[in-house]
Amino acid sequence: MDEVFWGSMIGSTLRVAAPLMLCALAGLLSERSGVVDIGLEGKMLAAAFAAAATGVATGSLPLAFLAALGVAVALSGLHGVACVSHAGNQVVTGVAINIMAAGLTAVLGAAWFKQGGQTPPIPDGLRLGTWWPGLVDATRDIPFVGPVLVQGFLSHSVLVYLAFALVPAVWWLLWRSRFGLRLRAVGENPAMVEAAGVSVQRMRYTALGLNGVLCGLAGAYLVLAQSASFVPHMTAGRGFMALAALIFGKWHPVGAFWACLLFGFLDAAAIRLQGVVLPVIGEVPVQVVQAMPYVLTVVLLAGFIGKAVAPKALGIPYTNERG
Repeated sequence: MDEVFWGSMIGSTLRVAAPLMLCALAGLLSERSGVVDIGLEGKMLAAAFAAAATGVATGSLPLAFLAALGVAVALSGLHGVACVSHAGNQVVTGVAINIMAAGLTAVLGAAWFKQGGQTPPIPDGLRLGTWWPGLVDATRDIPFVGPVLVQGFLSHSVLVYLAFALVPAVWWLLWRSRFGLRLRAVGENPAMVEAAGVSVQRMRYTALGLNGVLCGLAGAYLVLAQSASFVPHMTAGRGFMALAALIFGKWHPVGAFWACLLFGFLDAAAIRLQGVVLPVIGEVPVQVVQAMPYVLTVVLLAGFIGKAVAPKALGIPYTNERG
């Protein structure tokens, strides 16, 4: 029983943390280039709707993924046009993307599918199942460790493993490649980078493009691996939690990784506390349980935000004085 419980807890933690990690890495790339991205929530929500709607309409998994990536990259491009090309307020633009995504997905869903904004269930053929079914069958009956390995680590879709594989990949990109050096320099001192002959705008647009791809993967994961259909506002603040994990992790992929795991564990624990009767306290109210991850997010940020140092040029528009 204990093995099954802990295997289930580990598995739930990884599944919940995967979209948070994808969004946190997306925000990391954007903000390391100096562009604040409050719009992670809206991009992920719009990508989830695009994947669900395209999947239901075409029955094609590749097209569903392409739709999710295309919508998220387009929103990142819109963010870039407003903030990089025209020096707009980055926070306001991000909030506008969130509002636009929340409104459009609900309105289009209601107009196209006549189900109150929800899409029909995605066909089973489009759902992302266990990536290693053979390995699951081979390890299921191992005493003690079998349930933990199967439920905790082996019963996930490819996007879960991709999300965590991207952590060292993004670390290498930012701290071990010439591109990463330039990207971080753009977020610290864009004038110096421009003087060295590197286009600040091009670097920021590239970062936003990668940001859109990762947000698109996070949105696609929500409807192709986690839920059976799109529901309005189904991201439920995950984009903001990813932003909190990014700040809590001090704008570093490894720090964001541990923060996302923590938030994922809290969410998984909250689900399992529903209906549990504790000594003295009694049954924990459902509302308290559901609020736990969000409350702790605020508590953690209140305790650690002062110790996190953001990139120096973060949120500051840059205009090329030569042109």
